[in-house]
Amino acid sequence: MSAVLESQAVESTETFERVPVGAPEYNRIVEFLYDEAALLDQIRLSEWAATLAPDLVYNAPLRETRGSAHQAATYVRSVQHYHDDYRSVMGRIMRLTGKSAWAEDPPSRTRRLVTNVLVRKTAKPDEFAVVSYLLITRSRFNFDEFDLISAERHDILRKDGSSLKLARREILLDQAVLGTPNLAIFL
Repeated sequence: MSAVLESQAVESTETFERVPVGAPEYNRIVEFLYDEAALLDQIRLSEWAATLAPDLVYNAPLRETRGSAHQAATYVRSVQHYHDDYRSVMGRIMRLTGKSAWAEDPPSRTRRLVTNVLVRKTAKPDEFAVVSYLLITRSRFNFDEFDLISAERHDILRKDGSSLKLARREILLDQAVLGTPNLAIFL
């Protein structure tokens, strides 16, 4: 990530007061997250793409298991499962909706559960820092087993007229070793 993008990301994540549960802004953000989960579960990727800001940063750092004294260093940001921007996400969407998505043909059946949503205002009046928990079940083929992926997400949501756009997402996976053969799905 360029120094300019890093400074913008750091600046935009400076948080202020918490938006209370039930406030109109809070409800609007939770509705956005629920709608996003439904779009992804229903594999409506083109519609999901319309919710992304053009300066999107979308990443999932690698997690390492460390002792109690080193818990702050469990995420390795120099190695990532995802490190995408708007253009690379759009490329993934084109591949997944085209004929070259061999990793997702047939597509995974997923169910995303989004909970524990905390919303804070940021230094920018049109942006919110949002933390949420994510639990995904993923089923493939005719297997009787399913993958379980859990994570904490740190988002920056930006007002764009009457809608919201996802400007930044960092996915902090709970597992150091993922029990899924690939991450060809969006988290």
